[in-house]
Amino acid sequence: MSLNVRRTVAGILGAGAFTGATLFAAIPTAFAEPVPPPNCTAADLAGVSSGVSASTSAYLFTHPEVNNFFTGLHGLPHDEMEAKVNEYFDANPQIGAELKGIRKPLQDIRIRCGDTDGDGDVDIL
Repeated sequence: MSLNVRRTVAGILGAGAFTGATLFAAIPTAFAEPVPPPNCTAADLAGVSSGVSASTSAYLFTHPEVNNFFTGLHGLPHDEMEAKVNEYFDANPQIGAELKGIRKPLQDIRIRCGDTDGDGDVDIL
């Protein structure tokens, strides 16, 4: 094969590869997930999570009986733990409401940032 033919073939292959790469790179943007709302970055979620954790810790330290209850759940199977927590909140509705209030910002950001189709259900996170 002559040098000119080789250059022509290389040029055609190179142009085809460039075109293919360009088209291939454009495909993900066409099918990309919707852009999440503002303030929905990993840093935002971590900040809200750390605030909820700090508030929960402060609550448990200032309510030793609640701290003892939750500490006593360690090692139980998940379904048994869940049943005991529900029973505890039924018997102590104010404590349940206070702890749910502490967790509310985390639930809010998960719903706001994870509901990508607007149906009220968390789709991601």
